Order: sequence, then C-alpha cells, then structure tokens
Amino acid sequence: MNAHALVLYAAVVLIWGSTWIAIPLQLGVVAEEVSVAWRFALGSLSLFIYAAATGRQIRIPLPHYGMVILMGALMFSANYLFTYYAINYVTSGLVAVMFSLIVVFNAFFERIFFGRPLERRLIIASVLGIAGVAFMFWPEVSTFNLQDESLYGVMLALIAVVLASIGNMAAIVNTNRHLPVVSMNAHGMAWGAAASLAVSALAGKEIGFLFQPGYIVSLIYLSVFGSAVAFGCYLALLRQIGSARAAYTAVLFPIVALILSTLFENYAWTPQAMIGVLFILAGNWLALTRIEGN
Repeated sequence: MNAHALVLYAAVVLIWGSTWIAIPLQLGVVAEEVSVAWRFALGSLSLFIYAAATGRQIRIPLPHYGMVILMGALMFSANYLFTYYAINYVTSGLVAVMFSLIVVFNAFFERIFFGRPLERRLIIASVLGIAGVAFMFWPEVSTFNLQDESLYGVMLALIAVVLASIGNMAAIVNTNRHLPVVSMNAHGMAWGAAASLAVSALAGKEIGFLFQPGYIVSLIYLSVFGSAVAFGCYLALLRQIGSARAAYTAVLFPIVALILSTLFENYAWTPQAMIGVLFILAGNWLALTRIEGN
C-alpha cells in the first residue's frame, strides 16, 4: 500500500472508530431520522463551502446524477437509519459484529456487478476479521438468543449492511466516472439528508433539535469529521484499493472504539478481546499486503 493510501486508511479507521462515542449522544430526544438528516445536511453544507472556497468543481453532469442520488440515499441515509433502529433491539457490540460482514458483501457484490474475482486471501482475511470482532464482543455474542426482539434487531442490522454495501457499489460507479469526491459527497449527503427527512415525515416524527452542548458538539463532530472528512477519505481509498479492501476498515473500528473506551470509560480488557484484536490484525495484514503487487 502506498503512503497516500495508508494515510487515507488510517484516517478512516481513526475517525469512524471514534464516532461510536459521539453517536449515543445523538439518540434519545431527537428522532433517529432527524438526527441523521441534521448530520448529513451539515456535512453537505461544509463540503459545498469547502468546494466553493477552494475553487473545486461542484456541478455533477446530469447523466450521472441518478447514481449520485442512489449513493446518497443508501450510504448517507438508509444504512444509518437501519443501524440506529437495530441498536434499539440489540447491543451496539452485536451491531458492530454484523457490520463487519460488509467486507464479505462488498467482495460478493463486486463479483456480481463488476466481475471481479473473489480472492482466497481476502476471503481468509474476512473470516479472521469477523471472528476477531465476535471475540471482542464475546459477552454480547455469547448471551444472544433468537427471541423475537433480538432476531428483529439482527435482521435490521443485516439490512443496514446490505444497503451500505450496495451504496459502495454505487460509489464505485461514480468514482469510475471520475466524479470529484468532494462534489459527489456534497450532493450525495444533501440527498441523504432529504431522504431521512422524508422518512421522518412519513413516520410522523417531529423535526426537532436539542440545544444542549453534548448534542451540538457530537453533531458537529459527526457532520464535519465523521461525514465530510471521513467519507471523502473513504471514497478516495475505495478508488485506490477497491471496495473489498476499503471495507476492511469496518473491522478495525471496534479496536479504536475500545481503546477510547479504555482511556475515557475504564473499559477492562478481557482475554477474548485480546484474542479478537490479534485475529483482526492478522486479517488486516492478509487483506492489505497483496496490494503491493498491484
């Protein structure tokens, strides 16, 4: 992996791994759909301002706009809504385990939509990564049962993963069309915010805002860093190393989250969590080292 791709990879892992601390501050008083809409509306606005200030191209050619809308609806709305819904029924740890499956779905969908072969090395890396995440959240995994509510939560999380992965495929089409990352993210996030507001209106949810420091600060962090910056880095990374390897960042998020939890919340590491980290790091090495030959 070249130095630029490595910086992008590290930025995605560190930023999105830290958003687990900010997301809970968005839940509760304000409806999930509305919080997601605020997040990506502000993210979109920050990107439009950045593009205008730096003289970057903002316009998207009309023939390509439909795929940008699809990307926005899936990546910046639907998958987040289903993730938030899932957390109402199962623990965030189980959701993290489910979301690590995006590595498998991305490789599978790349095979279907773009004819890219499934690499044995990446399949092994995916198995190691998913097993590692399961070990890290072993208390939640070991106590899981197939009661109606828990099964419903798992199904919601699985839908979120599939939607995110299909959104990744739309992003590949957009990057293959050489659309500027800043421009397509700015437009995509605007459509994602609009989609979330539409869902909120259909569900009869109140469009509110919480004027409290915790909500406002977490919203700014999630919008500017967790959305505008992180998604820009992710799509640039996707262009360089492909969606299957770029998706492996999702397997590393829990490590960052637990390190931060150790520093700020006195998280106590278990032997299972340590084994999980070793599995994830081994899978990460397998997933990324082959790029050297590309």
